Amino acid sequence: MKIVISNAALNWFKEEMDAEPSSSIKFFARYGGSNPFHEGYSIGVTFDDPIEEAVTNDVDGIHFFIENDDLWFFNDHDLHVDVNTELEELTYDYVNP
Repeated sequence: MKIVISNAALNWFKEEMDAEPSSSIKFFARYGGSNPFHEGYSIGVTFDDPIEEAVTNDVDGIHFFIENDDLWFFNDHDLHVDVNTELEELTYDYVNP
């Protein structure tokens, strides 16, 4: 499993969340919403320090990660993060490797 961050998403994190080199951003399962695998759960994103990270990707000095406890949510799929330019919000695709 891997995390793929598009250039547009990287710029979104920098502009909308004020992410900068040395920032750590966690993707996690949150209660509410839906995703292709688990009704009632959706993906969350927040600044956090890793505890037991399972998947990581460092892009332009920003550390993106998923904790071991949240791996179930991704169902062994890669996480591709991009931006919907019309809505100016992040999009998530779950890609079977």
